[in-house]
Amino acid sequence: MLQVALIGTGNISHAHIHAYLQFPERVRIAALVDIIPGKAEKVKAQYGLDCDCYLDHHDILNRTDIDLVDCCCPPYVHAEITVNALRAGKHAICEKPMAASLAECDAMIRARDESGKKLSIIAQNRFRKPIRDLKALLDSGIAGPVRSAQVDSFWWRGHCYYDLWWRGTWEKEGGGCTLNHAVHHIDMLGWMMGLPKRVTSVLANTAHDNAEVEDLSMSILEYPGALGLLTASVVHHGEEQALTFQCEKAKIAAPFSVYASVSKPNGFPEESKALEKEITAFADALPPLPYEGHDGQIDNMLTAIETDALPAISGEDGRLTLELITAIYKAGSSRQAVSLPLSKDDSFYTVAGIQANVPHFYEKRVSQMELGGSDISLGSFDKT
Repeated sequence: MLQVALIGTGNISHAHIHAYLQFPERVRIAALVDIIPGKAEKVKAQYGLDCDCYLDHHDILNRTDIDLVDCCCPPYVHAEITVNALRAGKHAICEKPMAASLAECDAMIRARDESGKKLSIIAQNRFRKPIRDLKALLDSGIAGPVRSAQVDSFWWRGHCYYDLWWRGTWEKEGGGCTLNHAVHHIDMLGWMMGLPKRVTSVLANTAHDNAEVEDLSMSILEYPGALGLLTASVVHHGEEQALTFQCEKAKIAAPFSVYASVSKPNGFPEESKALEKEITAFADALPPLPYEGHDGQIDNMLTAIETDALPAISGEDGRLTLELITAIYKAGSSRQAVSLPLSKDDSFYTVAGIQANVPHFYEKRVSQMELGGSDISLGSFDKT
């Protein structure tokens, strides 16, 4: 049985704990770590866990019984904790975003390669049926090549959301809604279309004057033969999130919808019910997923360790997502189009370079250790 140490017991840790508890014959939570005194103990009691609690992740690195380290901490320590775990001979799984810079992503991948251990970055929406189906439809070519992609990463967060001690600063959160919310949809887009060739972006903070970072960004993505429109927001009521691809033959989207047009003799559209039926039948015939969301990704990581296989979502996947996010920040900060890929001598390659060049919209005035409550939303694809 594998033994896991969970580093960080904040809101997102509960999704991970629930996932591990789905597989009691395969994995045991052996340690909880949180820098806030008493917080790990509360989570231990909440779930009735038989585990040890620590204040410092270094305390679990020399434990030979720990096989896997799971990082659920704020972004600014993702690289440090993950690299330390890999160098200590542990497998590692890390919450999104992978890190606060491409330089840190490269350090994590290097530590993985040098240690021979496995590394996976959380992108749980790839393990949801609407997203898996959309990827399969695009790969099949049934709707033809993509002409236009629209990514609506719409979220809503109250003003007090950024009062939490690590949120709302470039130093600790690493960015705003583009990095920490749209990261989900940017990962999905990268999985389906890869990196664009060029990015143009605008960043703004329209509603959260207690945060340095953006709460809204809009970007135009240029691909060979296609354009993409990406909106990242925490000011959208209803959180109506979607990925929509206008392809040569039909529109396909998640949450699932399809519309196909054919041309009348005068060039105006006529609905193609036959193609819509074919596309829907293709999606309906895809097999169900045994586990979805975090459960699915944790299952995949456990299987990768048990069978010495590669995890479905790699460090390279996490890096690709961060590269597009970094390009958005550079484009929005410089108000100039940015070409991809970014080089290692780019000013935005390191944390220091990012912090020296991004806008500080407001000063963070409140810093609370806890806001209370663990009831959080993980996106509209949870409801599908």
